Amino acid sequence: MTYATLKEQREYLLLECISGSRAYNLHVPTSDTDLKGIFILPQAELYGMSFTDQVSNDSNDEVYFEIKRFLELLEKNNPNILELLSTQQENCLFRHPLMDLVKPEDFLSRLCMDTFAGYAQTQIKRARGLNKKINQSFPETRKDILEFCYVVQGSQSLPLKQWLEANQLQQEDCGISRIDHFRDAYALFHRYQFPRPVSLKGLFSGAQANDVQLSAIPKGVEPVAVMHFNKDGYTVYCREFASYWDWVEHRNEARYQHNQQLGADYDSKHMMHTFRLLNMAEEIALYREVRVFREDRDFLLSIRSGEFAYDTLMQMATEKLTRIEELYAKSDLPERPDPALTQQLLIKIREEFYGKKK
Repeated sequence: MTYATLKEQREYLLLECISGSRAYNLHVPTSDTDLKGIFILPQAELYGMSFTDQVSNDSNDEVYFEIKRFLELLEKNNPNILELLSTQQENCLFRHPLMDLVKPEDFLSRLCMDTFAGYAQTQIKRARGLNKKINQSFPETRKDILEFCYVVQGSQSLPLKQWLEANQLQQEDCGISRIDHFRDAYALFHRYQFPRPVSLKGLFSGAQANDVQLSAIPKGVEPVAVMHFNKDGYTVYCREFASYWDWVEHRNEARYQHNQQLGADYDSKHMMHTFRLLNMAEEIALYREVRVFREDRDFLLSIRSGEFAYDTLMQMATEKLTRIEELYAKSDLPERPDPALTQQLLIKIREEFYGKKK
């Protein structure tokens, strides 16, 4: 089974729904139309050596799950799957009568605390990281090791670059050796100290170096200075520098520019869906329902429009999570769905479908 084959052989469709922002009632004029659905494999393929559990188009905005994979994810209370099963009738393009056997209320459990609210917590952590990146600014050229080196001067430290400039020295003409029992500290020497030519390598090998480099220093020569390399600080800086520019390269530029225009230091669409998930987790505990169509559209779209400060959203999310935890602690929802029910449903759906196909 492939996406193209499924589109041609629609007799294997069990469910097809409009999904995403349009199903949530959160669409705006520029929103795409996403589709999700369920299919059942042709009987010959089911009995054969291959098994296709999911197909999608190239842009991944149309995704279809084989009935077994769908039920596996449903048993895990996967938010996307519970939403698909609970999509409102007006957004349902096709529904096979066999889908009436699968009822959302038979699968809702305390796992929704981990899947809906837990996923929202993950999104909040990502939002914090994104907030940091939006407010970071790294030049395209990475700082070199010298920016993280200092020399001891009296009872104080002096940036190595400043010390070299003051003494009219070049790092390439210097060499260093380790000082025992003194972490990331080095004895620093210069060529002028040696009457005979010595091979001093300089302090580091180049702009992309990750550590200082040592030179072979003749014995009996006193260093001109003691140098400390803040290696931990340099390592953190390099990691954040690489992470920032990777984010710049792969970010959704249109969404980033949208957030810049709003003056929002967070991904506003991302945060809107975080609160949607939190509200849905709360509703499951209160009403034992998955409410896909959002009556809280105005509130959620106000987040998308950047009307809230980042810190305000973080505080609201923290308070919401506390309330959700309390609701699930008191809820009479089962711990998890019954796996025996999942198996019975899968067998019954396959028997009914393939039996009728004969």
